[in-house]
Amino acid sequence: SSLKIVVGIGVTYAAVPLYRMFCAATGFAGTPKVGMGKFEADRLVPVENAKRIKVHFNADTSDALPWTFTPQQKFVSVLPGETSLAFYKAKNNSDKDIIGIATYNVTPDRIAPYFAKVECFCFEEQKLLAGEEVDMPLLFFIDRDVLDDPQCRNLDDIVLSYTFFRARRNQQGHLEPDAPEDVVQASQGFAGYEMAPKAEDRKKAAS
Repeated sequence: SSLKIVVGIGVTYAAVPLYRMFCAATGFAGTPKVGMGKFEADRLVPVENAKRIKVHFNADTSDALPWTFTPQQKFVSVLPGETSLAFYKAKNNSDKDIIGIATYNVTPDRIAPYFAKVECFCFEEQKLLAGEEVDMPLLFFIDRDVLDDPQCRNLDDIVLSYTFFRARRNQQGHLEPDAPEDVVQASQGFAGYEMAPKAEDRKKAAS
């Protein structure tokens, strides 16, 4: 069956089934980008003679969300074209069921167009029951085109950061992070960018 691909200037907060849609964005300010043609089988083959890139994992939670959120590995070393599986763990420390939603970014910015997530929990509704603990998988790869980019030639380390927020429903009924706009944008790597798109503009572009 063909895979649906989400592309556009923005991102969407709507929940999507794992493996059936891709989280996608522009690559601007460290937001990983995916696009048409990036997921053919022959692209997902490790470039054996290439230098491995170390992917470090970071996790943050909003002060308003009583969850513990941690990466289950400090880093993985991957070859361009090699798919890799990583896990985060989230636990609801409260006595109430809570819906959370995560944003992400990858640094340095120049790696963003080549960092692709095939399976992700970003921008999806994540409901944890009171006291519940779950594993959250992430399947990703670094596109082999990174080898042709002079700016990435000496890149040895990248950092993938996720931030979990308590979710709220906006006027359109979509779930979004319950936090000030500048905080949400900073969690996506847009801090310091005057031209960063507003949440409502990102959603329009995504639709």
